Amino acid sequence: MDHTELEDTRGPLSGVVVADFSRVLAGPYCTMLLADLGATVIKIEAPRGDDTRQWLPPSIDGHSTYFLSINRNKRSIALDLKNDDDLRTAYRIVDRADVLVENFKPGGLLRFGLDRSQTAERWPDLIHASITGFGTKGGASLPGYDLLVQALSGFMHVTGDADGNPQRGGFALFDIFTGLHAAVGILAALQERSATGTAQTVEVNLLSSALSAMVNQTVAFTAGGHEPYRMGNEHPSLFPYGPFRAGDGQVVICCGNDDQFATLMTTIGLPELVADQRFASMELRNKHRTPLRAAIEGRLAERGVDAWLEVLSAAGVCCAPILTVGGGVRYAEQLGLDPIWVAADDERYPTVANPITLSRTPATCRTAPPELNADEDYVRRWLDGAAP
Repeated sequence: MDHTELEDTRGPLSGVVVADFSRVLAGPYCTMLLADLGATVIKIEAPRGDDTRQWLPPSIDGHSTYFLSINRNKRSIALDLKNDDDLRTAYRIVDRADVLVENFKPGGLLRFGLDRSQTAERWPDLIHASITGFGTKGGASLPGYDLLVQALSGFMHVTGDADGNPQRGGFALFDIFTGLHAAVGILAALQERSATGTAQTVEVNLLSSALSAMVNQTVAFTAGGHEPYRMGNEHPSLFPYGPFRAGDGQVVICCGNDDQFATLMTTIGLPELVADQRFASMELRNKHRTPLRAAIEGRLAERGVDAWLEVLSAAGVCCAPILTVGGGVRYAEQLGLDPIWVAADDERYPTVANPITLSRTPATCRTAPPELNADEDYVRRWLDGAAP
């Protein structure tokens, strides 16, 4: 393969070329993570562009913030795969790629010669990463929407108030988990190819990723036959653990063991409850949640949230206020986490920093999310062997 880079990067994936045929969320999130780490990602879009370019509000300068959130550090070229010339251009890109990422329905790329069964023959050194909703067997024809997976995985069944309706998550969390799983699979395949010289396909799907991501809830059923149910903000295995009413709002308190429980009770002036046999262990505290919650909230009602946060934090109790998203970003800034990235080439569209910290070859924000087809000339010059 021709590994001539389109750009000079210093990340750990520098020199890796990714042909990105994915769209919407899971695939683009995966390829953005790879791009942040130095991979050259060529985003191959339909002439109308990635669907998320049209997903607004919210927007800034007419650009969807949804699209902006998952497409930095990429080069965009618009190709109509139904057009022979454009399909040949797509082939030329794949010729030079180390990784192909796509999230078409199983079989959706067969007519273009880009199905994983076809790429394995034509490009034996290529790592083909396929993202689907429900795999390639019985669920091959099902549409891969995150909300459907939230419903079908059991997530919505365990989310929401105990006496309320099932509730979706506040964002497409299983798309994100699937994108993360895809990125890990690709990194493993790159390492394997480096070690053995052989490439392999990577397959991930939303439903399997959801069941894996639900960890303790899923294994409660698989290992113990227990069917989890909605508990609102309660944790099925920990108490006190969640938001508690104070005088003017709610305080989140986390007690993960007996010592933390004792510290909490002493700090809020209820030391006698530490010796109460109803609350002597985590299992017993879970069993007697109602009287324990009443005692805790009865004491917390005497002060406001800010006052309690000061007292509890000073005592080493794990606690937090419930912030807005903006509040969360500002809090991360206060902690020195530098949560906002501004691209070196365009400061108009700040995005959220890659959370991975590497000591020698850190993730970087080199370019802003591209306009549709903004890099056609750039990519074609690269394909022709000329320096950009």
